[in-house]
Amino acid sequence: MSSITPQDIKKEFFKSKMGIAGIAILTILISTSIITITTIPVETFQEWNNPESWITYPKTAIPIWVNFFSLEKFPEHKILNEPKIEKASNSEINLSTYQFGLNFDYDQFPNDFIYSYSLEYSNSPLIQMSVIRPDGIKLDLISTSLPYSDVKVIHEDRIFSTDAIIKKKLILQSEIFDFEIKDLSTENIIFSERKSNEPLKGDYLFLVNLYEIENESKIIESNLIIGGKAFGIMGTDELRRDLAMGLLWGTPLALFIGLVVSIASVIMGLMYGVYAGFKGKKTDETMMRFNDVIYALPALPFLIILSVTISNSIFVMVGFLMIFGWVGIAKVARSMSLQIKTKGYVEAATMMGQRDSKMILKHILPQLLPYAFASVAISVPAAITTEAGLSFLGLGDPSFPTWGQILHDANTFGAAARGLWWWIVPPGIMIAITGLAFVFIGNALDSIINPKLKR
Repeated sequence: MSSITPQDIKKEFFKSKMGIAGIAILTILISTSIITITTIPVETFQEWNNPESWITYPKTAIPIWVNFFSLEKFPEHKILNEPKIEKASNSEINLSTYQFGLNFDYDQFPNDFIYSYSLEYSNSPLIQMSVIRPDGIKLDLISTSLPYSDVKVIHEDRIFSTDAIIKKKLILQSEIFDFEIKDLSTENIIFSERKSNEPLKGDYLFLVNLYEIENESKIIESNLIIGGKAFGIMGTDELRRDLAMGLLWGTPLALFIGLVVSIASVIMGLMYGVYAGFKGKKTDETMMRFNDVIYALPALPFLIILSVTISNSIFVMVGFLMIFGWVGIAKVARSMSLQIKTKGYVEAATMMGQRDSKMILKHILPQLLPYAFASVAISVPAAITTEAGLSFLGLGDPSFPTWGQILHDANTFGAAARGLWWWIVPPGIMIAITGLAFVFIGNALDSIINPKLKR
C-alpha cells in the first residue's frame, strides 16, 4: 500500500473504463442537483405534500412524450388563462362574457376540467357556465348566484367538473344524445359525439357569463383548466404532483444521504479500527467485542423500530445509518493497522518516543486513504437503497420527496395494479443509476489498491 501514490491512483483510475463511466454518471447527477437547487423554486420542494399547490395539474397523467410513440393520442393538459371578453348591457342588467376557445384533437376524453376565478363584486351577481361544441350544440353546465354583499368584496372559487350540480344539469339535457349518459362522467358527456360515446374532435367554446344589476363587477383572474391525460416529461401522480419535480429534488437528497452516511461511516470505522489495531492487547479485544455486538444487531429491523418509536425524520434516519454503517469498515481497518504497525519505520518511531496519535495520523492513516475512498464509493449505494427501502415501507420522512417516498406513494395508490408505470419505473431507474455510478467508481478504486482483483 505504501507504494501507491495519489498520482498512481489517478493514472490507473482513468485507465479504467468502469471508473470513467462512474465519474461520467456522477457528474451528470451532481449537475442535475445543482440545476435543481438553483433553478427550481424551493417552494416546490416545501409544498410537495400540499394538495392545494398542485390543484391545477392533472391527475395520474402520462408523460407527454408518449404521444409521439402511441397510435392513440392522449389529451394533453391545458390551462386557458386569456379569455376573450365581451360586454353588453341594457338599462338594468350588465352582462360580461368570458370565452375560452379549445381545439380538441385527441382519441380519449380528458380527465376533468376546473374553472378557477377571482371576482370583485357587490350585491349578488349571477354566474352561468356553458359550452358550445364543434357540432353546434350548446350545453348548459351551471348557474349559481354568489353570496350577497352590500360592499365590494373579492370572492375566489373553483368550479369542478365533478360537481354534482353540473352532472344534474347535463342529465336534464340527455335528449340531445342517442345513448344513456346517466353513468358517464361530466367530461365524457361534454366531449362525446351525439350518436355514440366516442370523443368528438374539433373546436369547443366555453362561455362564462356574469350577470349583474346596476353595479359593475370585475373578474380579476379567470382560468379554465382542461385536465388532460398527458402532462410534462414524467407525468403526474394520484395527488396531481409533477413527478419530474419529485425526481429532480430526489437527486440532491439521494446524494446527500448517500455521501453523508458513507463518509461519516468510513471516518468512524477507520479511526475506530486503526486505533484498536494499533493499541492491541486488551484495548483491541474490548473494542472488537463491542464492534461484534453492533455488527450482530439486525440493522433493518432495528432501524424500523427506531423510526416508529423515535422519529421518521430524514436526519434521524441518516444518524441511524451512520451508527450501523461503520462496523464492517472498522474490522478491515483494524487488520490493515495490525500489518502496518509491524513495519520498520513504525517501530522506529515508537522507539523514538512519538505519541500514538502522531504515529496513527502520520504513518498509518495516510496509507489507508485509498481503501477509504473505495469504501466511501461502495457504501453510498447501500445508504441510498436503505433509505429507499424504509421510505417504501412508510417509515421515511414524508416531507421530503425522495425516490423511496415516491415509490411508497405509488404502492399506496396501487400504481402497479393500475398500470401507472411512469410512477414506478423512473424512481427505480434513478436509484439503480445512482448506485451503479458509485459501484463503478468503488470497483475501479478497489482494483487499484488490490491488484489481485484485476482480470
